[in-house]
Amino acid sequence: MAKRGGFPGGGMPGNMSNLMKQAQRMQRQMEESQKELETKEFTAKAGGGAVEATVFGNKSVKSIVISPDAVDPDDVEMLQDMIVAAVNEAMKQADEASGAMLGKMTGGLGGGFPF
Repeated sequence: MAKRGGFPGGGMPGNMSNLMKQAQRMQRQMEESQKELETKEFTAKAGGGAVEATVFGNKSVKSIVISPDAVDPDDVEMLQDMIVAAVNEAMKQADEASGAMLGKMTGGLGGGFPF
């Protein structure tokens, strides 16, 4: 009586084996790209350059540089707003770089599979 299902010899067919190898290679590439992205720096300025924020790709803040001209004791709120704007813009740059890296790795799969 013939066996039902499975693959002859119990192994994976060649195409499935190749798919597994490609998936493992893609995973290694994604891990390497993620590590590289985490150390990459993104810098943004606000208030015409009065405030500069630099963040790493892992979204930790590296530095905030404030021009002495931006420090007005009578208008601390404006300085705070410029800091927030610069940090948010730098974070946005990091997000965009992360999304671009992921899109490049998945080749535009869009997260779906054709089955």
